[in-house]
Amino acid sequence: MKMITFFIVGLLVHVVFFLSIFDIYFTSPLVHGMTPQRVSLPPPAKRLVLFVADGLRADSLFKPDDNGTVRTPYLRSIIEEAGTWGVSHTHVPTESRPGHVALIAGFYEDVSAVAKGWKENPVEFDSVFNESRHTWCWGSPDILPMFAKGASGDHVYTHTYPPEREDFASTDASRLDTWVFDEVKAFFSAAKNNETRLNQLHEEQNVFFLHLLGIDTNGHAHRPMSKECLENIGLVDTGVAEIVTVIDDFFGHDGKTAYVFTSDHGMTNWGSHGAGHPSETLTPLVAWGAGVQTAQRADSQKYDDFYLKEWGLETYKRVDVNQADIAPLMSSLLGVPFPLNSVGVLPLNYLNNSQHFKAESMFANAIQILEQFKVKMAQKKETTISILFTPYQPLTESKQMDFVRHARELIQRRQFDKAIPYCEDLIAQALQGLSYYHTYDRLFLGSSVVLAFIGWTSYVVLFILKTHASLRKPPTNTHSVAERSLVWTFLCLGLFVALFLAVQSSPWTYYIYCLLPVLVWYAVVKEYETLAGLIRSIPSLPLSQCFGYFLLVMFGIELLVVSFFYRGMLTLGLILLAPWPVVSGLYIKAKFRSVTWMLSCLCLALFPLLPVVGRDPNVNYVICAGVLTLLISSSYLWSSWKRSPLIRDGQLFICQIMQVMLCAYILTSTHISLQLKQGLPLFNQLVSWITLASSFFVPLLSSTRLFHRLLSILLSLVCVYLLLSTGYEALFPPVLSWLMFAWINVEQEAMNTRGRSNRTELSSVDFAENIDITKIRQLTLDDIRRSYFFVFFIIIAFFGCGNIASINSFDPASVYCFLTVFNPFIMGGLLMWKVLIPFVIVMCTFESIRVSTRLSSRSLFLVVLVISDLMALHFFFLVKDYGSWLDIGTSISHYVIVMSMTIFLMVLSIMTHILTSKRILIGQKRKMHLR
Repeated sequence: MKMITFFIVGLLVHVVFFLSIFDIYFTSPLVHGMTPQRVSLPPPAKRLVLFVADGLRADSLFKPDDNGTVRTPYLRSIIEEAGTWGVSHTHVPTESRPGHVALIAGFYEDVSAVAKGWKENPVEFDSVFNESRHTWCWGSPDILPMFAKGASGDHVYTHTYPPEREDFASTDASRLDTWVFDEVKAFFSAAKNNETRLNQLHEEQNVFFLHLLGIDTNGHAHRPMSKECLENIGLVDTGVAEIVTVIDDFFGHDGKTAYVFTSDHGMTNWGSHGAGHPSETLTPLVAWGAGVQTAQRADSQKYDDFYLKEWGLETYKRVDVNQADIAPLMSSLLGVPFPLNSVGVLPLNYLNNSQHFKAESMFANAIQILEQFKVKMAQKKETTISILFTPYQPLTESKQMDFVRHARELIQRRQFDKAIPYCEDLIAQALQGLSYYHTYDRLFLGSSVVLAFIGWTSYVVLFILKTHASLRKPPTNTHSVAERSLVWTFLCLGLFVALFLAVQSSPWTYYIYCLLPVLVWYAVVKEYETLAGLIRSIPSLPLSQCFGYFLLVMFGIELLVVSFFYRGMLTLGLILLAPWPVVSGLYIKAKFRSVTWMLSCLCLALFPLLPVVGRDPNVNYVICAGVLTLLISSSYLWSSWKRSPLIRDGQLFICQIMQVMLCAYILTSTHISLQLKQGLPLFNQLVSWITLASSFFVPLLSSTRLFHRLLSILLSLVCVYLLLSTGYEALFPPVLSWLMFAWINVEQEAMNTRGRSNRTELSSVDFAENIDITKIRQLTLDDIRRSYFFVFFIIIAFFGCGNIASINSFDPASVYCFLTVFNPFIMGGLLMWKVLIPFVIVMCTFESIRVSTRLSSRSLFLVVLVISDLMALHFFFLVKDYGSWLDIGTSISHYVIVMSMTIFLMVLSIMTHILTSKRILIGQKRKMHLR
């Protein structure tokens, strides 16, 4: 197989590996075709008002101030006198869209829902709004449209403010909530003079939804415990009291209005959300009004989380729920059908109604979830060969009928106290059955992908051995016969797999995942001559030394994997790398460069021990980073000037150094301006965007000398990184670059120490020179070490300042030099570039080492590919072992990161191979011309 073909096939294989994780773990839980279920008895409420305070934590609402003053006196009075309260437990990802879907539709979107962001209903689903007669919504343009566009008919009306109001630099983000309250008051005031609207409002099963974004915006901009955010919470409490008065007055205090106050997610102390920290998953829930149980006293409660005492609510009955349980609660209060895809369980302790009503409600809830189970089971049964189908034993078709019949009989006999727990048991079984069928093919698909993974990694190893170890013998006639038999064997196996999938009417993606192992293992078995040569050479190998290398490689890979979960392991890795020049003997011949390597390793080792970025912003670090960059670049310029004058590059470097200091000033100036609530200065914004745009082409103006080009790239990237920094992470690129420069020098010394005849002085290395193919060497053990160093430094680049697999590691304040008005796509793009900047620095360094050590790019990338594939396979197994969705989501995100990195390397390998081949061809033509 030609090298370019190998890289293209490898890219396609890794794209399949990347996409497989979404088909296996991120399939939509939604099914369609169920019959709506409603309670036949009259509902307690004619209308329901839903308040969602976006980003409000449970403790921010319930916990009094340090002096004992309650922040929300009105809602506190509801808790103590008129309603029921508790904690709503959200699920990961704790983002706005998944949170609102759980609240209003009653089901949890998969972890990938965060990637859908704020799109308008990418997946069709039912909701309380859709089942209502009319729904009026006020609030954010990012949230409301997705429920309006997903509703059948035109009975959901939205009123939103302009997107420009969602400005993190706003003098007062609470004005978003003030706008909502004012609009609702104006709406009811105008309705008194509008007969059509008046008639609509007096109909039953109406919903009023108030989305309050001010707390979330202030929490991001100023932190949840800031004065601005706490004052916003007080404003919301006052606004809720005013809206309740307006609505009660409008409907003549008829006692038919139910109120629910909650939040979609919480927020960490450093102003972010998305992961599973308790501050993100614990949200408040307060319900009162028609059909809701009034406040109840409790002498002792079952909760042992110490929150009751901290909040001063230990004597008031607390009723916790899962976030999806709020949807069936609202449906029951209104008398509308439960959302068809809801998996919420009706929290009966919130209802103030007869046992008959509660029993009928639980029965409808159970049948609604059982309907989903039936559809899911039927779908899986249709796509599975009957003899291979394994039904969910606790709920076979006969047992379903028995459950439903017995529950109905208990209600008809008026044995409500027995019917309610019986229905709850049916709900629990149906939910487990839904999970069973939802993950029915997971083991099958996962096993196929693992087989393909192992086969591909084995093939790459054999490919390296065949290329660099000369293990393969010339083909013989016997070899040709065996190869034809091999082709027919695997062809029959592939046809059998395809037929098996066709009989089951499997999706087309299943064919890819199941046929890929056949193709990959055919390629592996086809190299049996190489494998046989390896086996024959085993007796001549130093087995103890090989075993030692094997253990060392396994330890290194385990260190990389564990570092994804515990950043401190990166510190251990850097400490272990620091004495490498001493152990390898380089210290004796290159003391200064070895000491530089050790010091830079130890300095970089401090970063993984520091808190995740964004939790403690301090722009003074940015100034220090600018000064450090100035010192590093100045010292290099001075040493280069002594060797040879820097004519054109010297002027460019001086301009770039001045730009670094300007960016440090821009960041500081922007921070001060936002603190004074003066907004983002236009000049600062223009300089930031110009710096970002220029960073892509300014390095091309420098010469192609190795260190000159690297320094220019570093200065351009540091400028952008400074503008995207909020704290100590601004120091990370300069320190990382210091280590990278040391690595280049030490690797050159390692080459010189080994006595390579084709060694090249670093000062004369030119990226643009044509390649002499006779000087390109074969792989050695040192190159495997270099490849491992590269992967390790890539992980350092990703996780040195935080966990990029966790959403709450990102601080929106990082992009305030570029924009402050909420725009998830631009902000996400800028934050992603911030993450990639250290990655680019390491990539450029690795390419420099490859050029200076005269090694083929394909050889190094093949070794890197094996290491990264072994890591990805490790994460794939971790996903299968972990039980909780939080752990699964973490392992999946790590797998996605490694696969993304591998795909990027494959693309880079293809580009590098094409460019290198062209330069080799030019070099050969020039050599022939000279002859």
